[in-house]
Amino acid sequence: MSLQDKLPYLPAAPGVYIFRDGNGGVLYVGKAVSLRQRVRSYFQDPARLPPKTRVMLQRAADLEYIVTDNEVEALILEANLIKEHRPRYNVLLRDDKSYPYLKVTINEDYPRVFVTRTVSRDGARYFGPYTAVRDLRETLEVLRSLFPFRTCKHKDLSKVERPCLNYHIKRCPAPCGGRIGREEYRRNMEQICLFLEGRQEEILKQLRGQMQAAAAALQFEKAALLRDRLRALESVLEKQKVAAAGRGDRDVLALARSGDLSCVALFFVRGGKLVGRENFFLEGTEGLERAEVLTAFLKQYYGRAEFIPPLILLSDGDKRELTAVAGWLTLLQKKSGTMDRAGAAGQPDGKPPEGRPEEQGGGKKRALVQIKVPQKGEDKQLVDMVAHNALLALREEELARTGRKRKEQALERLAAVLGLPGPPHRLECYDISHTAGQETVASLVVMLDGRPAPREYRKFHLRTLSGPDDFAAMAEVLTRRFDRAREERQLINTGQLSTKEAKFHQLPDLVLIDGGAGQLGAARQVLQQQGLAHIPVFALAKKEELIYRPQDEPLRLQRDDPALQLLQTLRDEAHRFAVSYHRQRRTRRSLKSVLEEIPGIGPVRRRALQKAFPGLEELQKASLEQLAALPGMNRSAAAAVYRFLHGEEKEGV
Repeated sequence: MSLQDKLPYLPAAPGVYIFRDGNGGVLYVGKAVSLRQRVRSYFQDPARLPPKTRVMLQRAADLEYIVTDNEVEALILEANLIKEHRPRYNVLLRDDKSYPYLKVTINEDYPRVFVTRTVSRDGARYFGPYTAVRDLRETLEVLRSLFPFRTCKHKDLSKVERPCLNYHIKRCPAPCGGRIGREEYRRNMEQICLFLEGRQEEILKQLRGQMQAAAAALQFEKAALLRDRLRALESVLEKQKVAAAGRGDRDVLALARSGDLSCVALFFVRGGKLVGRENFFLEGTEGLERAEVLTAFLKQYYGRAEFIPPLILLSDGDKRELTAVAGWLTLLQKKSGTMDRAGAAGQPDGKPPEGRPEEQGGGKKRALVQIKVPQKGEDKQLVDMVAHNALLALREEELARTGRKRKEQALERLAAVLGLPGPPHRLECYDISHTAGQETVASLVVMLDGRPAPREYRKFHLRTLSGPDDFAAMAEVLTRRFDRAREERQLINTGQLSTKEAKFHQLPDLVLIDGGAGQLGAARQVLQQQGLAHIPVFALAKKEELIYRPQDEPLRLQRDDPALQLLQTLRDEAHRFAVSYHRQRRTRRSLKSVLEEIPGIGPVRRRALQKAFPGLEELQKASLEQLAALPGMNRSAAAAVYRFLHGEEKEGV
């Protein structure tokens, strides 16, 4: 039976419909108030359908449907099926499964807080998802400074005899050593949860009460600790922006789109203050209405969010569809238990936040979820601000994508002109720098997929050379690099070293040498001795910009060739890194030579001066008081240094 033959049998009831391809794979999942009316809308004049829908229908070989009792049930089922199958033609959050969360293990006697990418129903609380991992880790550091907590994974703390280093540096209250009780520790964790919910005012109130109680009980050390936490938290809150006149909790979402890519900016307002923001990118939105895209995001994001505010403001939306989504989110609140936390917790007077509707249920007030598309007033101004931020984020992402695409094309071009089996992932470049053979150093810089990877950069000080010999220097640095790689791989295989601790274990897909045929020959010889002759190695000479190849004529590319430009960028970065390190070594050596001439300045004081001042110029700018304050120095020694550098006598010395 063809797809159109099934149309007369579709019921005029709410439910979910599923398009499948010839292999049974799920192409698209949708929900409908009336299955018959919604599915029939697909089989009209193809010219009136979005391009994406036309392509989907061309691939569709079968149609299934599931009838539900109401539209909210259909929405729940649709969200579950999309999450399970991730259909190609549905709007999907990009890299949905990789977004990180903050996990608070409140199911443990002494909870921990850490970053995770897996959410499960294990009794813990999850906050997120977040898109900026760096910001997330900074938040974690702020929490650890305000409310120290344990990071160890011990399940039975009674078996731990003494606290770890974190206790001594005041990063952990040491529940393992019995230095903090269970109730006090869990109060700290409750305050962390309030912080992550954006309810910092509630934390301030609690801290003030605890501080006053400790002072009244003459526990002055504890009161001082609470006072310091209070001041630190107030300092953090001073940086937050007041976003609305009311003190209510709300999320504000706005959409920006370009072609097949859309960005949803989500701002979190808690107690009237903007406490955080995230940007999410969605694929496959071309041809869809703006309201459809935002509704699809609401379903995917709030279907797994820890906290659902009572009010959600949108830049676009369909009233009927949003009513169903609001009903579904209210059910999620009840199921997760976040509704009670979404009550009056953020209000000092215990009153419900502004804009929060209430319903009576079981003799207890419960919050409903409202979704609005404001047309005027402060809420509209707030949505407009978020929309502007969404547009800026979208433009940045488009520029980043363009840059990534150019790098991919450059790597593909590089593989083609150099005869590589495929685009190289890890590129390494080496350069030598010295002054007439003095302070010879070498640099190793790395590109990963065409982008510089500064964390992988390495520098070498070559001590075995007695004169200017670039070939010998190149041979030494490559030998040291690949000897270390072999040693680290052996340690990793035996479990004595982790890959995170290793620095040289990864082998390159391409080696580039800053130089000509001589440097290339030295590099090839080392790779052959190391049993790594299979690694492609080339040299790029300055001025002529010729690419020297093993056993072949030098290759000359056009100046605007993306492959040449990529190699030039890599070579220039290696040269910059090597020259910078060489200047640093030369400056330190010059300073050391000067200090050796000053009477009364021995090895200990020389090291102190070299550590405090990177070069002679910085040392000359130092005052007598600064010199005398250094470890191992006194006023007499400081005066000797000052007189020697300035050629003058200092009165009163």
